[in-house]
Amino acid sequence: MGKLKPETAQTIWDLQKQLLEIIDIAKTLELSLFESFGETDRSVIYLDELQSIAEQATDRFSRFSTFQSRIANAQPPVPSDIIELVNRTIENTQQKIPALERSIQEIREEGELS
Repeated sequence: MGKLKPETAQTIWDLQKQLLEIIDIAKTLELSLFESFGETDRSVIYLDELQSIAEQATDRFSRFSTFQSRIANAQPPVPSDIIELVNRTIENTQQKIPALERSIQEIREEGELS
């Protein structure tokens, strides 16, 4: 079975946890917004944005799960191209998470939601 370095594996788990939290917050806020305001011209923009945030986080979570499965099924050593792709995805996700969190915060503020 192929394995990642322990620190890389832990980073992936940590990022997946953050992504799940973003998905939960986005979907909870989406439901709250819909229940409070329904589908108005203003709320539809926020609902669409929240859906997009949840989809982006879900896609990134799924990518990490796919990597973990492929690596577990690989025979040692793990191919270097997979390691490189994992590392680029980690870096990209580490940069993207704050942007997703900011988007949620902006929607809360603009939509006057808590």
